[in-house]
Amino acid sequence: MTPARRSILALVALVLAVGATATWAQDFGRRRRAADISPQNIPYDGRFTFVRLRHGGAALGRGEPPWAHDYPRAERNFSRILEELTLIKPHLQDSNVFTLDDPELFAYPLAYMSEPGFWQMNEAELAGLQQYMSKGGFLIFDDFRGEHWSNFAEQVRRIIPNGQLVQLEASHPVFHSFFDINIAETQGYYGPASFHGVFEDNDPAKRLMLVANYNHDLGELWEFSDTGFVPVDLSNDAYKYGVNYVVYAMTH
Repeated sequence: MTPARRSILALVALVLAVGATATWAQDFGRRRRAADISPQNIPYDGRFTFVRLRHGGAALGRGEPPWAHDYPRAERNFSRILEELTLIKPHLQDSNVFTLDDPELFAYPLAYMSEPGFWQMNEAELAGLQQYMSKGGFLIFDDFRGEHWSNFAEQVRRIIPNGQLVQLEASHPVFHSFFDINIAETQGYYGPASFHGVFEDNDPAKRLMLVANYNHDLGELWEFSDTGFVPVDLSNDAYKYGVNYVVYAMTH
């Protein structure tokens, strides 16, 4: 990353912090129930829209289901960074939430899932996600650690029966599609982070179909980047990963 881009990213983080301190003071510590999370999807209009996948499971300690962890502040903050740093013009206040079998999902090139350690699929959801990925959809899995890996890996095997989950090399283009990221220097949210994926036909020379941030939580760092609750260096790194994932997905 050039010094100019580093300065821009730090400046944007500062602007976000100044503009949202009051909101953070009101929101911090408030427990949300599943009934309070009511996404209002917007119609497809060609602009980039952050898409989150809705999957079942019990509510977590914060009083929200796993799919909604950090929603919607994470995507709103991330979309503002994406607009500031790239030529992509995303929706800033609006994002979409789809179930895994929603046909509307096919209009969007990438989708994000939080807490895949709690992810389960019925047959309709499995078929829907398989079709989405076979047509070029790119998936981002975030916010899981420790024993959560077993469930995540099992669900991936259901989607791509012959797919091999591999740890990604630092040289892979996904880490250099916009920022040059040194993954060896990345501090994970839950401990040492590692990044995993499945390649089309298990061929590293072909398209990366998904990326999984293990022992990390980009969404949490996006959500709280404007509050002073998380270190600026960590949230800036999280934004770099997010921007790179979007640029890679839009160009491969």
